[in-house]
Amino acid sequence: MPDSSPDRIPVIVGVGEIVDRPKEIAAGLEPLALLELALQRAEADSGARWLDEIESLDIVNFLSWRYRDPARQLSERLGIKPAHAYYGPVGGESPIRYLHEAAQRIARGECHVAAVCGAESQGTATKAERAGIALPWTPFAHDVAEPKRGAAFQKPAAVALGVFRPVTVYPFYEAATSAHWGQTPREAMAESGQLWSAYSDVASQNPNAWLKRRFTPEEITTPTPDNRLIAWPYTKLMVANPMVNMGGAVLMTSLAKARAAGIAEDRLIHVWGGASAEEPRDYLVRDRFFESHAQNAVLAAAMDIGGGDGKAFDAIELYSCFPCVPKMARRTLGLGADVKPTVTGGLTFFGAPLNTYMTHAACAMVRKLRSRASLGLLYGQGGFVTKHHALVLSRQASRAVLAQDTSVQAEADRHRTPVPDFVTEASGKGSVESFTVIYGRNNEIEHGVVMLRTADNARALARVPSHDGQTLAHLLNMDCTPVGSSGDISSVVDGVLEWRVS
Repeated sequence: MPDSSPDRIPVIVGVGEIVDRPKEIAAGLEPLALLELALQRAEADSGARWLDEIESLDIVNFLSWRYRDPARQLSERLGIKPAHAYYGPVGGESPIRYLHEAAQRIARGECHVAAVCGAESQGTATKAERAGIALPWTPFAHDVAEPKRGAAFQKPAAVALGVFRPVTVYPFYEAATSAHWGQTPREAMAESGQLWSAYSDVASQNPNAWLKRRFTPEEITTPTPDNRLIAWPYTKLMVANPMVNMGGAVLMTSLAKARAAGIAEDRLIHVWGGASAEEPRDYLVRDRFFESHAQNAVLAAAMDIGGGDGKAFDAIELYSCFPCVPKMARRTLGLGADVKPTVTGGLTFFGAPLNTYMTHAACAMVRKLRSRASLGLLYGQGGFVTKHHALVLSRQASRAVLAQDTSVQAEADRHRTPVPDFVTEASGKGSVESFTVIYGRNNEIEHGVVMLRTADNARALARVPSHDGQTLAHLLNMDCTPVGSSGDISSVVDGVLEWRVS
């Protein structure tokens, strides 16, 4: 059982990052190499030797390159045989979960040194594929199944209409939340621009960021040839940027072992605790889109750990794949627009090494807490507002023993209301629950997609064809939300429903 003795108190002792910008494509480093270098830098940051003592190793899922057994392969590179060696599934929250679970293992006395690391080389991999260059990396494991994500969890109707990828699903939350908050689309867009500009400002000062300049709100929200619309209301500068090459690592040990290694107390970052919860994988079987019960429960639990008030955190990282996520989170935390939402720079500007952004956020948080902040919140999210995990870190030791039962799923589920039936056949009137408009690379509309409630309160998805200028203009009206408006549902020859504003 966990106790409060120093050999059961988990502390972060080292963080390391690497950004790879090769002058030639073939010189780019593969993810395993980035992991090894990041871990070496984390060890150097700690000022003591840890790598050959690692007993717990968690690796964030790669998407830019596929390995047969990355936990074993990295262990062989490091010359270690950890009792716990785990390579997990896809999820942007996973680095926070791994850090939390590593801390819990130390608190249980199951290990004394733990490492969490992640890396991606999507920038190099994509350039090499386009140029037809064979990379001198560990052979790509074609016989290893690609992890399930996106379309694998969604209904055929969502796939048929193109709303099965993050960039086309998050807009449903964007429209629904802003309508629920009483904002016009113009006001919601302005909030997104100001929020994203704040992220870019932090990235401009982070030496590990991919884009190191501040963007104004207008630069972010205004469509241009270089900042094209992707899915309303998102431009390219409002979405995650995965075309980066980055590695990050965090080393954790017990307070007793850190002290024995001679590490100064002001370099140690304590893990106070955290919480996790999930929404259904299929977003169409959720009860609402103007909030996430799982997000609310996780952030409420984090506030309880930190003292009961979101304002207690003087350093915050709110996951930033799309603006609606931190906009929802900061309202749940009771924080105003003046609160800086990141210590890292965000997935657009710092860069989005796919699942492992929050590894870098943890590194940035440790540096922030060592310098001047005292209490930090790391909030990560994965899927389509699906998987949520928060972790509270501090320069000071917690007065409570690290909890082992940290799921708040029951609390999230307690708030769920009945979910409407999903239908693929409907007629008559339908009102807009949410919507998006999908664009091609030339900034021209491909089609709109509306999530509807039918006359008998079922849920449906329907297309708005590109030639229906009246309905598209209704959806894209910046001064009046279309959420709640009514129109006519019809079936067309390809079996997909269509909707026209009344």
